[in-house]
Amino acid sequence: MSAWNWEQLRYCSAACRRQAGAQVHGRLEASIAELLQERSTGRSICPSEAARRLFGDRFRDHMEDVRRAARRMAWRGEVVITQGGKPVDPATMRGPIRIAAGPQFAAPQRRDNPESPV
Repeated sequence: MSAWNWEQLRYCSAACRRQAGAQVHGRLEASIAELLQERSTGRSICPSEAARRLFGDRFRDHMEDVRRAARRMAWRGEVVITQGGKPVDPATMRGPIRIAAGPQFAAPQRRDNPESPV
């Protein structure tokens, strides 16, 4: 990882900062987490899977949004971003990536009763 202070960093780029209030960011992170939960331990997902889940045929328009969501999650330790099966620095990644559960990954809580507080 680079020498940045990830604890203080709120957004991965100026584009994320401009769209900080957009609900799509949380939905993308949730989509990534749900897909990882559905996979066997140690398996990874392609960013296009998260985009397809939310945007269907328009998934290509949102690939960079998914990569940004993965960067934020990687900086929190929730996911590991890999290329060729090896972890890469989220700040400098280029090209095709995969997303795997990280050391801080917490699977999304599923509730049978949406009225339940737990």
